[in-house]
Amino acid sequence: MESTPKSLRLQLAICGRINAGKSTLLNLISGQNTAITSDERGTTTDVVEKTMELRPLGAAVLLDTAGVDDDTPLGKQRFQKTLNALDRADAVILVAVPGDWGEPEQEVISLAGERKIPVVTVFNFRSTPLAEEEITTFSQRENISSVIQVCAADQSQRSAFLDKLVSILLELLPESRTTPPLLNDLLTPDSLVVLMTPIDSQAPKGRLIMPEVMAIRDALDGNASVVIAKENAFPGIYRKLNEKPALIVCDSQVVHKMTESSDPEIPQTTFSILMSRLKGDIEEFAAGCAAIESLRPGDKVLIAEACTHHAADNDIGKVQIPKLLQKKCGGMLDFTFTAGADYPDDLQSYKLIVHCGGCMLNRKAMLNRLRTAKNAGVPICNYGMCISACKGVLKKVLSPFPAALEKYLSELDKHSKAM
Repeated sequence: MESTPKSLRLQLAICGRINAGKSTLLNLISGQNTAITSDERGTTTDVVEKTMELRPLGAAVLLDTAGVDDDTPLGKQRFQKTLNALDRADAVILVAVPGDWGEPEQEVISLAGERKIPVVTVFNFRSTPLAEEEITTFSQRENISSVIQVCAADQSQRSAFLDKLVSILLELLPESRTTPPLLNDLLTPDSLVVLMTPIDSQAPKGRLIMPEVMAIRDALDGNASVVIAKENAFPGIYRKLNEKPALIVCDSQVVHKMTESSDPEIPQTTFSILMSRLKGDIEEFAAGCAAIESLRPGDKVLIAEACTHHAADNDIGKVQIPKLLQKKCGGMLDFTFTAGADYPDDLQSYKLIVHCGGCMLNRKAMLNRLRTAKNAGVPICNYGMCISACKGVLKKVLSPFPAALEKYLSELDKHSKAM
């Protein structure tokens, strides 16, 4: 549980109005004093995170948010943090006080509906719980389901409450018990996959980057074998293989070396493209890549990085991709760079969004970013696809994913006809 990255955990946002008992409920669920609680209004001013195991759901992150009815001078900023939490939440736990239901609660339900995430309503009673017929009448009147009652301050109710909560979440989130494959569905047991993994100044000291580690584990889970080589050793290692690999995967920055050094009939792709399927919508990203052909000097391009890091001199997002895109369009482009949870509210001025692989985002957060871009009418692709498109090998590295390749070719045809 402790080694599971946050981006692969079930994420549950605890929302509600000020002093509804959100932090007290977080402490009840976690079984410890995770968050500060007080009768003072607005005790929680930022999102408090708690990782834990919710059997049989698995590793989870609880997100305790500020009150949605915060009308203080900083209320708008705190509300934005709550929206950021909702963007990555798999489900919402809406905390309300019996008899105190109104606009704040309806707003949470509306925000969850926009993001297509289910809501579990928890009535936090202070003394006397509502009668069952009152709950039934309320649920029918407000058109809500999945209601639980609990006195969040009473730790003796923890076990019974968790049993009810987990049972409801299992019904609302059946997919939470399965993890989408990264690459093992492209392999067969006893097959061989070769990974080309550059070790350069941008590689983390003493370890591989997360997508590479995840690819190794996923291949082993599928009972396949893995050969790993640096880009300069890859040609020699490839020639020594007694059998042709079922798949070759490389870092996007060396995609041309992979395609030049291996047999063209062997399926090949990049770690970034694999991540686009695991964390988002590979077909939507592929369609967005076609917009690269329509870029013109002066166009605005958003480069979105999900993690924050100290950029190297040849940083992929800040240096390499801008150079490739400007070479492709034949002039200077107007770039905006964002990192971490920062993501513009207004996307309509951009001609293209180029997003990182999203290894630090969970799938829900990435899908919400895709939804926001689609609603704004702005094409979005990811780092690996962008690099491969600029180097003329995107068709090759999309070949293991026929539907995505077809989507790219279809959009490419539309752009060529419009030019």
